[in-house]
Amino acid sequence: MGIIRVLDEHIANQIAAGEVVERPSSVVKELVENAVDAGSSRIDVTIEEGGLALIRVSDNGSGMQSDDCEAAFFRHATSKIVSSQDLFSIRTLGFRGEALPSIAAVSKVTCLTSTNSSGLGHQLVIEGGTVKVSEETAAPRGTDIQVRELFYNTPARLKYMKTVQTELGHVSDFIYRLALAHPEIAFTLKHNGSVMIQTLGNEDMRGVIAAIYGTTVAKTMLPIEGEQLDYSIRGFIGKPETTRANRNGISTFINGRYVRNFTLIHALMQGYHTFLPINRFPVAAIHIEMDPTLVDVNVHPAKLEVRFSKEQELIQFVEEQVRHVLNQQVLIPTGAAPSKSKPINHIQEQLELYRSAPPASSANGNIDKAYDRKQDVEALNRWSQADLQSERELDVKRSVNTFNSTGRDTEQRDKQLRSEPVQSFKEQSAANEALLRTLAADEQTVAPVLPSFPKLSPIGQMHGTYIIAQNEEGLFLIDQHAAHERINYEYYFEKFGNPAEASQELLVPITLEFTSSDAVRIQDKLPLLEQAGVYVEPFGGNSFLVRAYPHWFPDGDEKALIDEMTEWLLAERKSVDVSRLREKAAIMCSCKASIKANQSMRVNEMEALLDRLAACRNPYTCPHGRPIVISFSTYELEKLFKRVM
Repeated sequence: MGIIRVLDEHIANQIAAGEVVERPSSVVKELVENAVDAGSSRIDVTIEEGGLALIRVSDNGSGMQSDDCEAAFFRHATSKIVSSQDLFSIRTLGFRGEALPSIAAVSKVTCLTSTNSSGLGHQLVIEGGTVKVSEETAAPRGTDIQVRELFYNTPARLKYMKTVQTELGHVSDFIYRLALAHPEIAFTLKHNGSVMIQTLGNEDMRGVIAAIYGTTVAKTMLPIEGEQLDYSIRGFIGKPETTRANRNGISTFINGRYVRNFTLIHALMQGYHTFLPINRFPVAAIHIEMDPTLVDVNVHPAKLEVRFSKEQELIQFVEEQVRHVLNQQVLIPTGAAPSKSKPINHIQEQLELYRSAPPASSANGNIDKAYDRKQDVEALNRWSQADLQSERELDVKRSVNTFNSTGRDTEQRDKQLRSEPVQSFKEQSAANEALLRTLAADEQTVAPVLPSFPKLSPIGQMHGTYIIAQNEEGLFLIDQHAAHERINYEYYFEKFGNPAEASQELLVPITLEFTSSDAVRIQDKLPLLEQAGVYVEPFGGNSFLVRAYPHWFPDGDEKALIDEMTEWLLAERKSVDVSRLREKAAIMCSCKASIKANQSMRVNEMEALLDRLAACRNPYTCPHGRPIVISFSTYELEKLFKRVM
């Protein structure tokens, strides 16, 4: 007699429950998803003791007829799949027909359902997979399922459950995600009688975000919306100042289904790029709609992971949309806004020192100064074009090194700063604006309309590190190192786009030493270094010689920079493309070539730095994602000094 036998249905259901029902949150997930598929507009979830004592999910959906109520607890019984072709166009959250029998096999289930508002429904009671009661009874329209004593007949599973707070955390996290996925549904979650979350179901996604993360976070969220041939995207993304230490604040939804997909999260992070500090993650809730044939949701037992047939196109689309939204914002963090609930009573009249029109003599003086700076404005006009003129390279080189050279005399440094191309597109003096319009009259290219960086007037420096500036809106603090680092980063990033033309041979090569294992690995990375303009060749043993590098490398830091580039290449375990090396090298160069903290600056130096910062594509964060500018509104300062009450 053979030893292979078909398992009893009861045992098979318990085994299946091990795959589908891992913990109380798995039960909540399956039941709530069924309620969503039933077209419910209200879903109430009640749990006790983290879901181990009771899980109750009630809705006002379509309900089930008497025959369907019993059939729903058979294995692989579903109303959502008819043929094999339906697996390639799934539009519902559930479809396998495994959840209800698996849940009933390891708990005591009571199901009360009705398909109409007549008050007549059906009740089904199942314990450990065995039907105990099946009868007609009074019931409101919808379905009410109670799951008690989860894992009561599988003590081994119950033994490995975590604490009540841990299980509650998993349940609430799922409800949070589903509420974000379906803001048109009113969700309520209660634990031991206390309301954990409650949404209105008015399709206001920002209101759901406020209910989950708080109103402060909700106010800082930026709407995102876009569409292309295959995909459409909508939702909210957080400003760079609103970050988390992990990815838990990121929610991605595909056709209304919450999924955990690394490629989507990576695309979102690439959209933020240098807007975020290292090891910080944004808060985001993104809905992506696509044809169901473009996504396979039947690849994970819990349906949390999916596969895309046009993954690269989707990644590019998400990245572009996120970057587009961020580029339209003035991302300067502000201090906490004081409460405006009470009427403002001015207790001291303010003197209008800077708000009145200047005297005629002062205006004439400004015009004279504007025409004296004609060469600076012409330089700005040339530097703002897509391709930089080659004769400007040495000037830019000197401007980068100006802030590093502490030993030069003041007059020479001032002269260099005045000769730097001053970039300020929008809020120059009236004479400078007129001159810019005259010089740009013949230009046919139209620049994209982006929010302008505020025009700032420096008034001092704090601890040789922070520039203090002002305008009509309030007070601003600027991190001088971060500001110069952003300027240099964008300069070097462009330069690394074609570094080979700028490489120069060395009379005395630079020697690099490696360990035996690193020498073997760096040998394979030499082509990448060549594409960055650094030509390295073996010199025998574990030694290598640097024969050439771009002439615009920061003076005095060439060897240290090449050492960092090789160390980064050795540390990267994954494949490295040229674009990533280009970005990392630009960040390394910008950091070394930037003005440091505790270095005093004159007012004209601060002005030149702020003007060049205003011309950057992203003047709000340094390449490492740290903020460059922080603002304090005039109203906030007046509140601090009790000038307004």
